[in-house]
Amino acid sequence: MYFAYNVLLAQALILSAPWWVLEMLRHGKYRAGLGERLGSVPARLRGAKGQATIWIHAVSVGEVLAMSRVVEELKTRLPGWRVVVSTTTDSGQRLARERFGEKNVFYLPLDFTFAVKAYLGALQPHLLVLAESEFWPNLLRLARTTGVRVAVVNARVSDRSLPRYRRFRSLLRRVMRSVDVFLAQSKLDAQRLVEIGAPAERVLVGGNLKFEVKPPGNVQIAEDFAVALVRDAIGPVIAAGSTLEGEEQMLLECFRQVRDQHPSAMMVLAPRHPERFVPAAALLESSQLRWERRSAWDGRQLPAGGVFLLDSIGELAALYQFADIAIVGGSLVPKGGHNVLEAAQFGVAILVGPHTENFRDIIRIFQQSQALRVVARKTLAATVLELLANPEPCKQLGQRALEVLRTEQGATSRTVEALMSLLGVPPNLHMETRA
Repeated sequence: MYFAYNVLLAQALILSAPWWVLEMLRHGKYRAGLGERLGSVPARLRGAKGQATIWIHAVSVGEVLAMSRVVEELKTRLPGWRVVVSTTTDSGQRLARERFGEKNVFYLPLDFTFAVKAYLGALQPHLLVLAESEFWPNLLRLARTTGVRVAVVNARVSDRSLPRYRRFRSLLRRVMRSVDVFLAQSKLDAQRLVEIGAPAERVLVGGNLKFEVKPPGNVQIAEDFAVALVRDAIGPVIAAGSTLEGEEQMLLECFRQVRDQHPSAMMVLAPRHPERFVPAAALLESSQLRWERRSAWDGRQLPAGGVFLLDSIGELAALYQFADIAIVGGSLVPKGGHNVLEAAQFGVAILVGPHTENFRDIIRIFQQSQALRVVARKTLAATVLELLANPEPCKQLGQRALEVLRTEQGATSRTVEALMSLLGVPPNLHMETRA
């Protein structure tokens, strides 16, 4: 099976090579860390050879945020151990380097035997932790054969991926035998993991780590924003976060209607991916709206009655606290939605579109508590204006979101306890270490 997989993987890489090259030339994507992806272990990772190591893989920004507290807990409970983090995306890499230090962060190697062996040989990890649904056959097989314990945490099987996994269940069953424990986000995810081939006795429900997203630290933009946001002259503030292609235009249309009734309103527009920064700026340039680009902002005047384009990575979470309403993107177009929890931690009234299947369990919990509103393109502006016209219900909507977030916490401690058990660390020892 693995031989056939490696042949197909090589063929897929060769056939898709023109696309990869085009993406590198057009957007600069995948160029960074190319050597690391092909198995070249950077010198910064080799310096601590022999040190007890845990390798965590977090695909992108969302997974890095979700794993942040787990990393902190592991470092606290296991002093002297090294925790290294790999990512797949450039945005995830940047955030991980900010949070965990450049010397501990690298790009995940492509799932070729030679590339994976290079990293396992250099890092010699005691434990490999994969976030969500990263079932790489060679990585899992080689980790098992070299004696590395393996955990898949915050595991989920989305509605979109379930049919594909079902088709390859016989193959996945063999791959998943290499995993020592699966910690599913929900009971439904646990059931689906077993359905697609995970050994039932190794599947537990750990909860959703994204409910415990770490509040933004000392982010400079928050301090600058607090000074520049003179509420008598600017407001209300609408934060449109993690937007995708097709959403910016409808959000600007919504903002025009808001501005008609609230001339001093401001929208913070934050595209999800860096390659959207230029197209979003072009839309604003042709919109005849007043706007300011974060990368050119001097930290003083904000665009009252206009749009603040957040063309940066890692700063959105810190700005949600200034919003009266947060519109979480990826959900107004059929892309599955993005995480609402960064806004919820500040008690902000949250709106999402109808496409939220990537976060179905989180959205379901919020909906059950009437802690967010689901809107369509036709109802977006009307809903925003309704909430702005009724400040108390708007405030209550945000407070319910904050209450849901607090109620659902606890996944970090369950995850860390499971990982400690895999490492064979007695509970009393790691509790003493934590103290």
